[in-house]
Amino acid sequence: MAMNTSKAAPSDKDLQNIDDWLPITSSRNAKWWYSAFHNVTAMVGAGVLSLPYAMSELGWGPGVAAMILSWAITLYTLWQMVEMHECVPGKRFDRYHELGQHAFGQKLGLWIVVPQQLVVEVGVCIVYMVTGGKSLKKVHDLLRPEHSHPIRTSYFICIFGSAHFLLSQLPNFNSITGVSLAAAVMSLSYSTIAWAASLHKAGKAGPGHVVDYSMTASTTPGRTFNFLSALGDVAFAYAGHNVVLEIQATIPSTPEKPSKKPMWRGVVLAYLVVAICYLPVAFLGYYVFGNAVDDNILITLEKPRWLIAAANMFVVIHVIGSYQIYAMPVFDMLETFLVKKLRFKPGWPLRLIARSLYVGTIHHARRHRHPLLRWATRVLWWFCICPNNLLPSLHYVACNQEAVEV
Repeated sequence: MAMNTSKAAPSDKDLQNIDDWLPITSSRNAKWWYSAFHNVTAMVGAGVLSLPYAMSELGWGPGVAAMILSWAITLYTLWQMVEMHECVPGKRFDRYHELGQHAFGQKLGLWIVVPQQLVVEVGVCIVYMVTGGKSLKKVHDLLRPEHSHPIRTSYFICIFGSAHFLLSQLPNFNSITGVSLAAAVMSLSYSTIAWAASLHKAGKAGPGHVVDYSMTASTTPGRTFNFLSALGDVAFAYAGHNVVLEIQATIPSTPEKPSKKPMWRGVVLAYLVVAICYLPVAFLGYYVFGNAVDDNILITLEKPRWLIAAANMFVVIHVIGSYQIYAMPVFDMLETFLVKKLRFKPGWPLRLIARSLYVGTIHHARRHRHPLLRWATRVLWWFCICPNNLLPSLHYVACNQEAVEV
C-alpha cells in the first residue's frame, strides 16, 4: 500500500480505473434475482422477532395499520428510488449520496444523505454484531443447558465478529451473493419457525386459555413512550432503502434495457417475502401471547428446545449476511476517500487494512452499545424514517422539478 504524493488531478482514465476497483461499481453483471436476495437480506432483520412485542404496545387497530401502511409506503418509496437510479439519461446514480447531490446540490446533498446513511449502516452493523453474538450464545445454552461454567456473551460476540474479518475481504456486492442467498433463506426459515411454533403452542393451550391484550403501561406517559417505541420497531424493520441504489448499481443497464426493470422485479419478489415473514409473525405472535410476549418471540416460545436452537442459528447466519450488505456501502465510502482524496494506491493491501480496521472498530464499539442495545435500536428508527419514507419522495420531487425546468 503506497500513498501517491503527486498533486496532479487524476485523469478520466484513472478515475475509471478507480471506479472499476471500488466495491459498488466494480461488477455490473448481476441478475434480477440477485437484487431479490440482497433486498430480503437487507430488509428482513432479526427485528422481525420483536414485531409481536411492538403489536402488544400498539394494540390491534394501530398495530395492523402500522404494519400494512409501513409495508405499502416503503414499497412505494423504494419504487421511487429504483426509478431515480437513471433519471438523467446516460448517467447512473450508483450511490445514495450521488442522488442527493443531484437533487439538492453538491454540498447540501452530501450533508443531507451521508450522515444519516452512515448512522444507519454503522448502527445496524453494531446492532447485528451484538445480535449475532447473543443468538450464538442462546444456541449454546439451549444445546448445553448443563454447562457448569456459563460463557460470557462477549466471547460469542468475538466469535461472531471474527467471521467478518474474512468475509469483509470479498470485493463487491456480486461476490457476496451466495452469502446473501443463504441469509435470505435463513430469514424466511426462522420467521416461519416463529409463527408456526406460536400456532402450535396455541393449539396445546386449549380453549380455556385466556390472552390479555391490554397495554402493559398503566400511565399515559408510559403508554405514549411504549407506543412511539413500538412504531420505532416497525420502522426499523423496513431499513433497506439505504442500500437500494448500491444494489441496483450491480445490474447491467443499456438504453434499450435499463436496470430499473430487473431491479423492480427483484424488489417485488423481495417485498412478497417480507410480507410472508413479517405479517404472520407479528399478528400470530400477538394473537397467541398478547401482552405477555417478550421483545424476542423466541424467548417466549422456549420449547421445543431443538427448534428454538435452530431458529437462533438461522438468525446468526442471517445477520452475518445482513452485516455484509450494510457494510459494503461503508467500505465503498472509505475506499473512495482513501483513494480519491488521500491518493492511496488501490489494491488488496489497502482493502485488507481498511476493512479490517472497520470490522475491528465495530467490534470495539459494540462493547459500549451492548448494555443499551434495545435503546440504541429504538434511536436508530429516527434515522430509518428519513431514508425510508421522507428522503426518497423529496428526491423524487426535486428530480422531477428539475426535469420540468429543463
